[in-house]
Amino acid sequence: MCPKDFPVNTFSTLAIVRRCLALGLAVALPWCSSAPNDQPAATGPPGREVPGIHQPIAQEVPVAALIAALLDTSAAGSARAADARRGLQAGPEVRALFGPACAPVWTTADSLTATASAAWQQLRRAAEFGLPADYVPAALADLRDSLALPAAPDRRAGQRARLEIQLSDAVLRLMRDLHRGRLHPRDEPARDRAGAKWQPVTELRAALSRGSVVAAMRSGQPTNREYRALQRALAQWLARPVPADSAAPYQARFEQAGVALERWRWEAWAPTAEYIFINLPAYELQVVAHDSVRRRHRVIIGKPETPTPTLSSVIRYFTLAPDWHVPHSIATKEILPRLRENPGYLTLNNLTLYDERGRWRDPFSVRWGAVSAAHFPYAIRQAPGCENALGNVVFRFANPYSVYLHDTPTRQFFERPVRALSHGCIRLAEPLALAAYLLRREGRPVQLPSEAECARQPTPRDVRLTRPLPLFVRYATCVAEGGQLRFFPDVYHRDERVRRALFGAAAKP
Repeated sequence: MCPKDFPVNTFSTLAIVRRCLALGLAVALPWCSSAPNDQPAATGPPGREVPGIHQPIAQEVPVAALIAALLDTSAAGSARAADARRGLQAGPEVRALFGPACAPVWTTADSLTATASAAWQQLRRAAEFGLPADYVPAALADLRDSLALPAAPDRRAGQRARLEIQLSDAVLRLMRDLHRGRLHPRDEPARDRAGAKWQPVTELRAALSRGSVVAAMRSGQPTNREYRALQRALAQWLARPVPADSAAPYQARFEQAGVALERWRWEAWAPTAEYIFINLPAYELQVVAHDSVRRRHRVIIGKPETPTPTLSSVIRYFTLAPDWHVPHSIATKEILPRLRENPGYLTLNNLTLYDERGRWRDPFSVRWGAVSAAHFPYAIRQAPGCENALGNVVFRFANPYSVYLHDTPTRQFFERPVRALSHGCIRLAEPLALAAYLLRREGRPVQLPSEAECARQPTPRDVRLTRPLPLFVRYATCVAEGGQLRFFPDVYHRDERVRRALFGAAAKP
């Protein structure tokens, strides 16, 4: 192959060829040869020699050797430096794609192959996936167009080599961005942690051999229902004409959908037949089974100052007539100031005070002025009943945030259009209906208390599920409903940072 110490950045394409040939094509070509069926392009009409060019030498210009020289990293000192010099964003994957043979895969003597043309069109449709339309930069388009212009054989070989590398980089970069997200190119997506990792080079090599490159370019995307529906709806939305006076609002909507798709690439889950999905900006819980929404419930989520976290977990049981163990943060930030003013606040709100050893304490016996948030050696609980903050039922799932899904006595708030009102837990409308659904899906008889029975303050009772149900809490301000895009306010103000990183400054109205 071409020598590792060959300074490829300081010689012309012709110089690279001459140096490789001078060192002996008999040595170079076994490592960086063209494909077996790749015949040298003719330099003129049959029987006619092109003036000024010696025909036998023209036939020996090795495109593969030029690809190998351009991918050589030794002269730059490191692979990262070499990729930066060449403008490659997927350099390791490009080198893995070509391997030691360096045979051209995208070009013929004067054009792109049919496979390359299909890949090119897919690159130009990046907006359909909510990505910036910059995967075909002007320099790459110029390289492609240069193949249609007359050129000496050595110059043509150089054009092809550069086009091979740059087109490979664009294709692999799009594949990576569709899989991992454009803003987190080195982070492993959550769905990969549960199974075999997706390998873009392996996918692309196989697709090149069977002519299915477009499918391979799309293959790394999330497969969850929410992502697929949004991506299809966005593609259909982009196909419609844009009113002349709506360019800025149109772009803003596109970017909002793009942010949602980018988040899905980070946070989509592995294929799951049944699950509960809570979309915080939509204030809605969906029970999904086999790609169909079986139930919908309104929810109340955390206030902007106490936001509900996104998470993945599993509902394993629910508690009927629960008692409420007041979180430490609420006890110290909200209840402690009231106790300093009136220790009777606990009795008025059906709350009970316990010390560190779980013994009942009279709130009037405590010098609350000497108690601080940093030193609060007490626990506060609320007995079951209609006024209990958790209502009639709470759904339990493991998570590091101490949040849960529960009923509420203040059900009138579900009628509000904006429902970011809680301390972080998720309040659920019609919670007993969800509990009944969980029992029916297991074939169990539904024996749940009525509202009147709940009012009589029964003893808390845990109901274990034999078929635990996955739960996913996510943040998406754009979704697809019935094939149409639906937008929600950015209640936690999380979109702008992602939008700016993806698309830059906002379009002017």
